[in-house]
Amino acid sequence: MNQRIAFIGAGNMAGALIAGLIADGVAPGQLIATDTSAQKCSSLGAATGILTLSDNREAVAMADIVVLAVKPQVLRQVALDLAEQVQRCAPLVISIAAGIRCESLQRWLGGQVALVRAMPNTPAMIQSGATALYATQQVSGQQREHAESLLRAVGLTQWLTDESLMDAVTALSGSGPAYYFLVMEAIEAAARELGLPAGTAHLLTLQTAFGAARMALESSDPPETLRARVTSPGGTTECALQTLEEGGIRDLFAKALKAARDRSVELSNEMGKA
Repeated sequence: MNQRIAFIGAGNMAGALIAGLIADGVAPGQLIATDTSAQKCSSLGAATGILTLSDNREAVAMADIVVLAVKPQVLRQVALDLAEQVQRCAPLVISIAAGIRCESLQRWLGGQVALVRAMPNTPAMIQSGATALYATQQVSGQQREHAESLLRAVGLTQWLTDESLMDAVTALSGSGPAYYFLVMEAIEAAARELGLPAGTAHLLTLQTAFGAARMALESSDPPETLRARVTSPGGTTECALQTLEEGGIRDLFAKALKAARDRSVELSNEMGKA
């Protein structure tokens, strides 16, 4: 990618994307970051060699791609302040702000902007993220490739054809890491109750989770097939799984994801009103 990329906001996710792009071979000279915190800019510039600025509009004027990486609560004001410059320069704009719909961003930025909405999750900070993307009709095929390459620097990417599905993505991959952390927390606690030392319970829990995830990623078989392979009739695993099924684990996850999806819709409605 030989595009000049400006990150508006120099927080953790912007830092992860910048690190991923540089690891992929993008020259630091192609990257710019701005932030209201001079300390963040100084630290990021020193660590990566990229250009850091305090003026968002100056950064946009220099860029082919603008990544909006500020908190959702301040994105409206940031977008309004950038609208004139965005209309003048016509960059590809990528928003990674959770819950802000394209319609709202288009309105704040002045309309007819080539806009991609992306939903990366927190494992992106270790280049193991899962990101869903949605492009407005103003985005060209080449710009879609640029957006995908940028987000692919921190993990897997998937395109959506319906923006409303972003709320389901929020419930799945956005909130999903916390579900797995809770499962690991519960398993580790149960192992300690069975008498395992805390350190042993912790390490075995983490490695088991890692191994299962890696097996699922590297296999072409669905999870139910992998589960069946490690479940011997009448054995310990079958007994444990039966207990989980009787406890309603599937219904609990269905309710949990629906609750997260519904809350995502509510928050998007609230943040997009202005």
